[in-house]
Amino acid sequence: MATIGNTFPSLIDAYKGSAQGTVVEILHQQNPILEDAIATMCNVGSTHRHMIRTGLPSVSWGRLYKGTQSSKATLQQVDDTTGFLEARSQVDARLLKLAADPAKERLVASAPYLEAMNQEMATGIFYHDTATTPDKFKGLSARYGVRGGSGAGNQVVHGGGSGSDNTSIWFVTWGDHATSLLYPKGTKAGVDIQDKGEEPVLDVDGNTYYAKVSMFEWHVGMFVKDWRYNSRIANIDYSDLMAGTVDVWALLRKAYYKLQSRRMNAVSSRIAIYMNKDVMEVLDAQSTDRALVAGNSNYTHLTRQNVEGAEVLSYRGIPIRETDALLNTEALVPVAA
Repeated sequence: MATIGNTFPSLIDAYKGSAQGTVVEILHQQNPILEDAIATMCNVGSTHRHMIRTGLPSVSWGRLYKGTQSSKATLQQVDDTTGFLEARSQVDARLLKLAADPAKERLVASAPYLEAMNQEMATGIFYHDTATTPDKFKGLSARYGVRGGSGAGNQVVHGGGSGSDNTSIWFVTWGDHATSLLYPKGTKAGVDIQDKGEEPVLDVDGNTYYAKVSMFEWHVGMFVKDWRYNSRIANIDYSDLMAGTVDVWALLRKAYYKLQSRRMNAVSSRIAIYMNKDVMEVLDAQSTDRALVAGNSNYTHLTRQNVEGAEVLSYRGIPIRETDALLNTEALVPVAA
């Protein structure tokens, strides 16, 4: 399953060669999710209304002179909303007069604000929930928050942990048939940069100086069209993981076989695996150990590729992305009631 470099345009693809593309590249370096994520424009203002299939139509065997009973799939209407992040950067106008490249100086000064926005957005993809924070958007954990049951809980693998020192691994399929980020109608995907020009600004003592002001706005949301295209390995106990008693390979295999998209080609699906650096390190160690036992330097399902000068670790051809947004302090994901 080759999923690197397929036909789905990511946010990076959309903005390559533009000034905004420079900012998106900076964000991508801090948040690898942007390397995979696609963005869809909302169809109702800042809300995206769509139908989720909850059941298949019935079929029957026929015979001559016998009619066929009508049936239809069962659907549920879902409204996914967006929220917006804002940041304001101001650089002393006198400093810019001294700078050899004023535009670059402003971009460098903006980097901490962009990083803060980026971290918040990455956290939101996995953890935000409009049920508790209505100003934000609904992330993945709110959709895959139980194990078992009749819906998305069937895509959750139990990692064996308990308590509140757990982490997760995510298989996410990006596409308009699966999972996508959202942006409101009439806006654009990614960070919108607004040059507000020179404004009077007060220092800490209440005295006025002049600064060049930049505003950054990021309108973002998320939808999951079909829950079968994602899977979550939840309840991976951090202490057990670091002690070496968690078989990450076995968990990856279980999550992989829950994916509807594993049987589809790269043109149809852009799939990625997300884990934090601690899980990735343990996976690397376990793959090395298994390779030594097997007498093979390239363990069967874990490969390393060089893509545009960067090393990409892949499991069964699916790229693995390291993200600090995934915590080691997740609460236990319970069994569905």
